[in-house]
Amino acid sequence: MPGLLGFAPWIVYAIIATSDEWRWGAIVGLVTAVLLVVVDRVKRKNWDEMVIATSAVVFFALITVISLIDADSPLTRFGPALVNLWLAGTAWGSLAIKKPFTLGIARTMVPAEIAATDAFYRVNVVITSVWAVAFSTAAVLLTGIIAVSPQATTLVITVKIITFVAPAIFTVCYPKIVQARYSD
Repeated sequence: MPGLLGFAPWIVYAIIATSDEWRWGAIVGLVTAVLLVVVDRVKRKNWDEMVIATSAVVFFALITVISLIDADSPLTRFGPALVNLWLAGTAWGSLAIKKPFTLGIARTMVPAEIAATDAFYRVNVVITSVWAVAFSTAAVLLTGIIAVSPQATTLVITVKIITFVAPAIFTVCYPKIVQARYSD
């Protein structure tokens, strides 16, 4: 799935950023996001194909500044929740402006005549909505887990994995289900 590359900065941050290393996670996330956007622009990708990567540049720039100004910020421990809150805002925002973040990526994987259909747009609204719900759910669950039991690392990792893998699987399967429905 080509669209998943845009999540690389977020994944890098999740791996590196612990309570002691969140500054480095933010910096590496920012560098990764900037590199992705630059490489994509060199390849002449449209901005609508890079919504998640572009959003990552803004998020990691803000988090990097915060981490450099106040390495002991209370935000540190809520990093996983903040990531998902930001991604939820990106997904819901893209739906609010009627440009689901999955649309630009999906257009590159189908013929133009399919990409121009209302059904194609609706499929991407559903897929983006699933991602938005997953990110929102993760933000709420992670905030609660971290606030109540900050040492529950396994539970935090489990929530992060499930709320990423489930919508990724849905993203692959749902268009096939819709296509099968229309081809019968």
